[in-house]
Amino acid sequence: GFGVRVERADGELIEEFAESIGTATNNVAEYRALLAALEWAKRHRAPRLHVRSDSLLLVQQMLGNYKVKHPGLQPLHAQARVLAHEIGKVTFEHVGRARNAHADRLANAAMDDASTA
Repeated sequence: GFGVRVERADGELIEEFAESIGTATNNVAEYRALLAALEWAKRHRAPRLHVRSDSLLLVQQMLGNYKVKHPGLQPLHAQARVLAHEIGKVTFEHVGRARNAHADRLANAAMDDASTA
């Protein structure tokens, strides 16, 4: 599962959402979260987006510092790059897990809901 928290620059909550994605790797879940955030930003015509993720792999791949070698991540990465380009100004920041607690809570809730459904 994944969770996304959308905040203003000052940290004020705008919206949060989560989704269960079934059986997948943590890297796939990270990309699915990124895609959901980018799609949200595009739908809401956000002129810029600052993405904070506790996935160093995702951040470095989106910055172009790491190659996307895994075939399962390549289409997700390509889709994220297209969406980021369509939005215009998208920046990425790697944060520690402690600074990503809201998204982790949402992802865990989505997974818990899916397992009880």
